[in-house]
Amino acid sequence: MSLKKKLKNLPASPGVYLHKNSEGRIIYIGKAKSLRSRVRSYFQSSKNMDPKTRRLVANIDDFEFIVVDTEAEALILESNLVKKHKPRYNVFLKDDKAYPHLKITDEAFPKAVITRKILKDGARYYGPFLPASLAHKTLDLINRTFQLRTCNLDIDGSLDRPCLEYHLKRCLGPCVKGLCDPEEYTQAVEDVLLLLDGKNKELAAELEKRMWHFAENHKYELAAKYRDLRKTVLALDETQKMVASPDRDEDIFGFYREREKLALQLFTMREGRVVGRREFFWEDLSEGEFDVSEFLGDVLTQYYSSNYVPLEIHVPADFEDRETLEQILTEARGRRVYIKTPKRGMKAEMINLVEMNAKIAFEQRFRVLKPDMEVVLAELQEMLELPYFPERIESFDISNISGSENVAGIVSYENGKPDRKNFRRYKIKTVEGSDDYASMREAVFRRYRRILKEGGEVPQLVFIDGGKGQLSAAASAMSELDLDAVPLVGLVKPPRKHNQIRHLLVKGREDRPIKFENGPPVFRLIQEIRDETHKTAVRYHRKRREMRDFTSELTAIPGIGEVRKKMLLRTFGSIERIAKLKVDELRPLLGKSAANNVFDHFEKQRLLAKKN
Repeated sequence: MSLKKKLKNLPASPGVYLHKNSEGRIIYIGKAKSLRSRVRSYFQSSKNMDPKTRRLVANIDDFEFIVVDTEAEALILESNLVKKHKPRYNVFLKDDKAYPHLKITDEAFPKAVITRKILKDGARYYGPFLPASLAHKTLDLINRTFQLRTCNLDIDGSLDRPCLEYHLKRCLGPCVKGLCDPEEYTQAVEDVLLLLDGKNKELAAELEKRMWHFAENHKYELAAKYRDLRKTVLALDETQKMVASPDRDEDIFGFYREREKLALQLFTMREGRVVGRREFFWEDLSEGEFDVSEFLGDVLTQYYSSNYVPLEIHVPADFEDRETLEQILTEARGRRVYIKTPKRGMKAEMINLVEMNAKIAFEQRFRVLKPDMEVVLAELQEMLELPYFPERIESFDISNISGSENVAGIVSYENGKPDRKNFRRYKIKTVEGSDDYASMREAVFRRYRRILKEGGEVPQLVFIDGGKGQLSAAASAMSELDLDAVPLVGLVKPPRKHNQIRHLLVKGREDRPIKFENGPPVFRLIQEIRDETHKTAVRYHRKRREMRDFTSELTAIPGIGEVRKKMLLRTFGSIERIAKLKVDELRPLLGKSAANNVFDHFEKQRLLAKKN
């Protein structure tokens, strides 16, 4: 069917349309109250179109449409299709990532788990936790203090004995009949919910009542348990920023834009406090007219399709689909959700603050301003959960080709800057063939055995270029030297992309890899250290390979013995430089006959290369 005929037969119903180019690729997805009016508008006069839309129209070769019942359904469908197809002319959250939430499962004996997806499964969700490590700390607190189960068993009380978690006092043991009755376990779950709701005072009061109740009934062990629980709850400092009551949760958006680049900031507020921040960046927006309404509508729809929905959302400008999106989010949350554009008062000041932070993020991302290294290292310490500030960082990489000329490169950074006097290059001595694990173990062992012997400084953090195998090999060497406490982090790269880090593996927490992000200063520092290590290892490997090739190449030339080989090596350094020398330049070192032999040898190679 021709494009003209398709336009003529468009229905006046709400729906979603998909524009395609001449290759059949989807280049734009949009929604409409009336498909007939909206789609036809693209093929009318272009005088009032912004440059981005004109470029889009010039590339439209075909379109499809999907009819739905309501405008709200169209909004949801558009968001899902944009996420799936990522069309060139749509706005979408390229840098989006799901932060962890705590989930209290909907089971007879609920447990607390960390999840990055919010489902309609009857469970209770708390979050997001920013930074992500806070979720793990909170879960550990819950398990230690309230002793909810951590297993995946079907609890029916039929087991003969409890697991190790019970003996470590990290589980009440509902799996064994007689250890914990359902009422006691339900009470522990309710206590956890009070804590996660931020109702610490109510929880402390309830625990105190239980303490006195058991004390009066001469059950002193139970009384002591609730006494200690009460102390723990009261000692929880507000700066822990555990997710507070959902009755007062707000998200605040702000952005800063210059031409085709934009930085968006989201501040997450709970109980009147900022408890987290997220950043998103765009580098390829239209340079022409920027439609704030379209941008905010698309961003919010996509973001809240897979993230926790607060009761209030504050944005710097109104947008066309605000009321429809409010309706969708209200249904998702189960309570009335408001999207507001405050113009005065404290909320407007908060939007100004968020926009100021967006501008700072824009500067750091796109103008590559030099970050405060102390702040960057503090972020690194928090992200990796290091016990000490990483003042000294060292990094290891192995380089070889099929096991030949096997070497290690080691770099050292002091306060975020290269400490070149402590860079080292090792020729691997004990490993035959291509065994990166054994090579890594040798390099790490030799490095820190020497440091310990000489009374040198052991780093607060060690990077290992590689995955679990290299990390385990390095850990084995550190263990032999009694340096188990030094944190090790593996820098894992995707296949066939040797210069790009995919994620970080922290020794002891390999099941929780940290996704690598391009852009933030802390990740730029890690990438810089990795690149410097790789460069050090590769350069040394190439030098040794050149020396090997140099020796074998000269062996074929009459009149060049060991003495003359070493003399040429010291004088010129590489076979490439010697190959370019004239007889007159070689004669002072080798004499007339040997100089002619060397020149003739390389001249024959040049002639053969020309023929081929």
